[in-house]
Amino acid sequence: MSSSEPRIPLAEPYIGGNAARYLQECLETNFVSSVGPFVTMFEDAFARAVGSRHAVACASGTAALHLAMRVLDVGPGDEVLVPSLTFVASANPVRYVGAEVVLVDVEPDTYNLDPALVVAELDARARDGRPQPAAIEVVHLLGHPADLAQVVEAAERYGVPIVEDASEALGATYVAGVYAGRAVGTIGRVGCFSFNGNKLITTGGGGMLVTDDEALARRARHLSTQARLPGLAYDHDELGYNYRLSNLAAALGVAQLEQLDDLLAARRAIAARYDAAFGESGSILPAPRAPWADPSFWLYTARLADPSKGADRDRLLRALAARGIEARPVWTPLHLTGLYRDAPRIGGSVAERIFDTALSLPSSSSLGPDQQARVLAVVHESGERT
Repeated sequence: MSSSEPRIPLAEPYIGGNAARYLQECLETNFVSSVGPFVTMFEDAFARAVGSRHAVACASGTAALHLAMRVLDVGPGDEVLVPSLTFVASANPVRYVGAEVVLVDVEPDTYNLDPALVVAELDARARDGRPQPAAIEVVHLLGHPADLAQVVEAAERYGVPIVEDASEALGATYVAGVYAGRAVGTIGRVGCFSFNGNKLITTGGGGMLVTDDEALARRARHLSTQARLPGLAYDHDELGYNYRLSNLAAALGVAQLEQLDDLLAARRAIAARYDAAFGESGSILPAPRAPWADPSFWLYTARLADPSKGADRDRLLRALAARGIEARPVWTPLHLTGLYRDAPRIGGSVAERIFDTALSLPSSSSLGPDQQARVLAVVHESGERT
């Protein structure tokens, strides 16, 4: 193998099916902006796909999270619990509304928010007479469902709403426990998804807010269209945003959603091949998979088995890059970033240990067995020297 071989991307979209036909329909009818039949069609189909009563199509996953904070009336003086190991867009909407981000460490088995830390924090606040957080944001990192049962129980006990950031986890479900058969994003008061170009399905850019609460959905939709009131006059009753998804993007979303089952099956087949290879190597731990979860494997993220060899993670990334293979570290824990290094924190340094040793490998639904074999050859070759 050599660097002259075709590049293998980390995660690229797979566009097919009815995409061209639906986009052409938009062009022929001149419905290309935020008004058009595909927007409603996409919302209805998406709500059915995840098992939610209402869906609101947004310009991005970040916009959906921002709207979630607004409809839950999170604002200045409030606090929101957010896992430290996540993309920065999970936390930024909390600051958009003037609230404070409180970072919570993750647990090592799924890389997601540590439920024991959340329960202990809520109980301690109640015991000490301190205000509860205005919301808890749970991220389903890299396509693996978070362990929600304890968090939901404690949140309900103290009246704290849960926002699910499922931006990376469309298609992931619970297969055992109290939420067996449920999809991520449908358990909290609000769930948010992303359709960025590297996600499982894409609209080029876009997102979706889902909820079973009709009033929350209605307000989110209102805010997403500049909070304009009905009628010919341009009157607005509160601060709104230009967050509505375009009909063009929604048309692509409808076509992509029609392919969701096939795209998920491809991702899980890729994950199974990685699992089999790493189960034999010993030096690489397979991506997380709890027995109660069926992840979507948006990005297959493996980890070096020896936590003391974090530097070798970077050497492996360089070796892959030299062979034309795109890979990257897991998200930098937010408490290590310049933006959030001074944010209040709960818990220890599990997120840091994961960051030091984990890397995301090519996971496109179109990744073929021969391409994956190239990836594994470099990983094993480098792993032998760790």
